[in-house]
Amino acid sequence: MIIVMQSGAPETEIDRLDAELQSWGLKPEKIVGRYKVVIGLVGETADLDPLQLQEMSPWIEQVLRVEAPFKRASRQFRHGEASEVRVTTPDGEVIFGEHQPIITIAGPCSVENEDMIVETAKRVKAAGAKFLRGGAYKPRTSPYAFQGHGESALDLLAKAREASGLGIITEVMDAADLERIAAVADVVQVGARNMQNFALLKKVGAQDKPVLLKRGMSATIEEWLMAAEYVLAAGNPNVILCERGIRTFDSRYTRNTLDLSAIPVLRSLTHLPITVDPSHGTGWSSYVPAMAKAAIAAGTDALMIEVHPNPQKALSDGPQSLTPDAFDNLMQELAVVGNAIGRWQNAPVFA
Repeated sequence: MIIVMQSGAPETEIDRLDAELQSWGLKPEKIVGRYKVVIGLVGETADLDPLQLQEMSPWIEQVLRVEAPFKRASRQFRHGEASEVRVTTPDGEVIFGEHQPIITIAGPCSVENEDMIVETAKRVKAAGAKFLRGGAYKPRTSPYAFQGHGESALDLLAKAREASGLGIITEVMDAADLERIAAVADVVQVGARNMQNFALLKKVGAQDKPVLLKRGMSATIEEWLMAAEYVLAAGNPNVILCERGIRTFDSRYTRNTLDLSAIPVLRSLTHLPITVDPSHGTGWSSYVPAMAKAAIAAGTDALMIEVHPNPQKALSDGPQSLTPDAFDNLMQELAVVGNAIGRWQNAPVFA
């Protein structure tokens, strides 16, 4: 349930309502929009009468029920406004959001050695990326596949961050590693295989670094948003959704099926920023450029693209990784599409 305050409602009146609603056993959450303040009510609201709530203050414009099971993640919870996730990087603040320039995240699947990760960071930064992706801990289907270098890889990511000025996005698999990862990462990633690891979601929701939540390979959109709800309910409002392809009946020609239709669907359902990963979505580097451009046209807020200096020798996901030169060319192509809709870096932004 949400309470929409009239434009210009006094702060003292909002605070009074907040205190009274808390006395009822509810958890009011104040959401400050561009024009109005919305109070989201979390708790047992089924028996509350919207008309009775309306009479609590002359400054209340309307009271609405949030019908979706994902309450905090629902776009209705913010009265239709999109949220923004602000991340502080060495080069300054980067904003993920519907009305912001498209953010590019790039880098290898796994951190292999210092020269490789620092070189890649510098190259993708020069091409226009804002974040470096790189796995220290890797969930792999086979127990015999490369699992990542673990804690030592976090040190290498820190060196790449210092050398390039890029923000760092890396995956957490185990809550026991979360503190170490959050000390290096600017954004903590929860991977597809852990999307419904509810204990882990609660832990990442209890820390204050933004969370990139990848869609599970067989997850419905509602299951994905309910997973985001776990993070939001634990207290972390900064969640970024990432579509990375889902498992369908055809796996011969692509690794997954990249669900670009999820972008407009999510835009209607949730206020959270959206990222698309065309590398995992297709599994082949030759398909990544087309899907990256299509994702921008469909309305994504960010792209995550795998880049490796020598994909043929990559310890993981080489076939879907672009070379730095190919990434340079792709960024020039993406600029054409991004500029056409006013969402590329330094392009005029549509409000």
